[in-house]
Amino acid sequence: MSADTTTSTPLDYSIRTEDVRLWYGDFQALLGITVDIRQGIITGLIGPSGCGKTTLLRCFNRINERYGNVTTKGKITILDKNIYDEDVSLSELRKSVGMVFQRPNPLPISIYKNVIFGIRVHTPLFELTRSQQEEMVETALREVDLWDTVKDKLHKKATLLTLEQQQKLCIARLLPLKPRVILMDEPCSALDAEGTEKIEDLLDTLRGKYTVVIVTHNMAQARRATDECISMLMGELIEHGETSQVFFNPREEKTEMYIEGRYG
Repeated sequence: MSADTTTSTPLDYSIRTEDVRLWYGDFQALLGITVDIRQGIITGLIGPSGCGKTTLLRCFNRINERYGNVTTKGKITILDKNIYDEDVSLSELRKSVGMVFQRPNPLPISIYKNVIFGIRVHTPLFELTRSQQEEMVETALREVDLWDTVKDKLHKKATLLTLEQQQKLCIARLLPLKPRVILMDEPCSALDAEGTEKIEDLLDTLRGKYTVVIVTHNMAQARRATDECISMLMGELIEHGETSQVFFNPREEKTEMYIEGRYG
C-alpha cells in the first residue's frame, strides 16, 4: 500500500483516520484505513463496486450507524475532534459535515423552504428575521449558481426543477449550516452529460472554501474534478496521492489495473 508522502502539519488536514475498521454484522467492510485528507481541496474516492469507498465516506458523518448492526473501531478526527468521542453531538457533527447523495433528494416543498430547512432543523430555537432568511436563501443559491434561474419562483415546489438543478439545491441546503466538510456520494450518477458538467463546474467553485470528498465511478470525472485521489480495493486503501500522479504514474499495480479498466 502506498501512503501520501507530502509533508503537511496536522492543521492542514480536515479529516484524519487511524486504523478504521467497520463491520456490517459479521462482514468486515473496512480493514484498517489510515489516511489524511487535506483541507480545502477535492479528494476523490475511487475503486470498484463493493470496495468500501461509500462505507468510508459515510463514516465521516457517522451516517452508517443509521443502518443498524454496524460496528466501527479506530479513530476519525475531523476538525481536530475525534468524532467517536462520547461527548460528540451527531447533530452538530452533521452540521459541520454535510452530505449529498447519489440521487437528488429535495423535499416536496418550495425552493425557499428547502434552503432554510436545515438551519431550522438543527437550530430550532434560533429565530431569524424575514430579511435574514431571505439573505440566507439568496446567498446559498448564488453560491451554487442557481439564483438567477430560480429567483422568480422561490415559492414553487423544488421537485419541479431539473435533476441537475435539484442536486445544486441539495448542496445549497447545506450551506446555511456553514459546513466545513461536504461529502458527495456519486452526485452525478443520475445526471446526463450536461448536468454532470454543471455540477463539476460547481465543484470547482467550492474548492478552497470547503473540504470536499467525493465518491465516483467515473474515472474521467475523478481525473477532471479532484485534486487528490484515494484508491480502494476490498476494504483496503491501496494508494493515495495527487490525482495526476494516481492516474498517470500510479505506484500500485492494482490502481493502474482499475484505472485502465482491467477490473472493476
